[in-house]
Amino acid sequence: MDRDAPAPTTPLPDPGAPQGKPRSFFGHPPGLANLAGVEMWERFSFYGMQGILIFYLYYSATQGGLGLSEAAATSIVGAYGGLVYLSAILGAWVSDRLFGAEHTLLGAAVLIMCGHISLAVVPGFLGVGIGLVCIAFGSGTLKATTSSVLGDMYEPDDTRRDAGFSIYYMGVNLGALIGPLLTGLLWKMQGFHWGFGLAALGMAAGLVQYLILRRSTIGSAGHEVTNPLPTNQRVRYAGVAIAVVVVVAALSLLGVITAERLAAIVVVLTLLAAVALFTLMLRSRKIDEIERGRVVSFIPMFIASAAFWSLFQQQFTVVSVYADQRLDRTFFGWTMPPSWVQSINPIFIIIFAGVFAAMWQRMGPRQPTSPWKFAIGTMVMGVAFLLFIPYAGGGANSTPLLWLVLILFLFTMAELFLSPVGQSLSTKLAPRAFHTQMIALFFLSVAVGSAAAGWLARFYDPNNEVPYFLFLGGTSIVIGIVIAVMNRWITRKMAGIH
Repeated sequence: MDRDAPAPTTPLPDPGAPQGKPRSFFGHPPGLANLAGVEMWERFSFYGMQGILIFYLYYSATQGGLGLSEAAATSIVGAYGGLVYLSAILGAWVSDRLFGAEHTLLGAAVLIMCGHISLAVVPGFLGVGIGLVCIAFGSGTLKATTSSVLGDMYEPDDTRRDAGFSIYYMGVNLGALIGPLLTGLLWKMQGFHWGFGLAALGMAAGLVQYLILRRSTIGSAGHEVTNPLPTNQRVRYAGVAIAVVVVVAALSLLGVITAERLAAIVVVLTLLAAVALFTLMLRSRKIDEIERGRVVSFIPMFIASAAFWSLFQQQFTVVSVYADQRLDRTFFGWTMPPSWVQSINPIFIIIFAGVFAAMWQRMGPRQPTSPWKFAIGTMVMGVAFLLFIPYAGGGANSTPLLWLVLILFLFTMAELFLSPVGQSLSTKLAPRAFHTQMIALFFLSVAVGSAAAGWLARFYDPNNEVPYFLFLGGTSIVIGIVIAVMNRWITRKMAGIH
């Protein structure tokens, strides 16, 4: 539907749906079901692979792993997580300037599948390098473009928007739940590469599903190239891309880029990218004063989001090692794979995402503002980290599984207040000329947090845990309080968007 068209006098079909087919998915555009489905399979493959990745990196060769140190393994996992979301800016740029969000989404899905195949069939560090780079760039691009296409299916003032993103979030977490369970089981039965192979099959299933339903559910959503790149500039940008690859390869060969430094490097690069993108948008002549104010309002939200994700993403660094070495996972003589812990958060997401979606939809314009949601999410995340303290300093099998379940329950509550709301907010605040790139800014905040989760892990000492959890939990709570205090200023800058 043309957003600049005059108000109709007859009911319109759901935005983004093919003309003449006024269908809906639980009161939402039908494309929501297809996009949630492809992201469900992508998350199946993503979390299925990531659930066993850190163990593959630091387990010894006799256990089927690569034998890295825990510090190097957590740094690689953190850097990889950051690179996933850092690549969202590249995918968003390709989307806005070259192919449009929908076509870019399709290419990203193919790249992800190739990455998982590499991890499954190419042995050693070569398979890890090729696989993680392909998956990182593909997943980051897919996340930015699916959010962009979904956002195009709603009008900016549609009160269903946050609820739609919550339903989408519930769908993708089905994959996040099942993936680690099945890949972890195959790892224990057949070895790591079988688990990676299952992740590849999952992404293939998502690609097939999307292609079958693409025409009937997506319609014209995401097809517009909002800021086309002039043809005469394409060679220049291609040259820059080649130069970046050459520089990274040279620094790796010279030993400047090492496994232990990867997470810190990605944190710095991501912060520089975020500053550059904020500056680009704020100085652009293609946005008006209202759009510029909305971009400014997103800066404190970016900071809060980065702080939140630096704790939340430790599920794949510190919490994974904690589950492997400290958690009591034995039931009647059977020991649960440590990767299964990563399915606890998705279980809660599946249960409560619908509750949050219904709550926001029922409250409509009376729901808390986005800054308040961010503040609550950040503070709850801090409380979750403080709950590690009662069992600090224990030995093997010292932490009851139910206690970690409680902690991860709070992880989930914090996530539901912040993550789907952040994706939705970025689509609402986006200047027209930087539609997908604004969404990339939200994912850059996740990139900073994900890489920081790997970098912070180097300070974690199992023999002195209290300072670690106390400092990070307390800092997150303070940031949440600051965002709450700034609520009025932020909402004024948002100019009618809450």
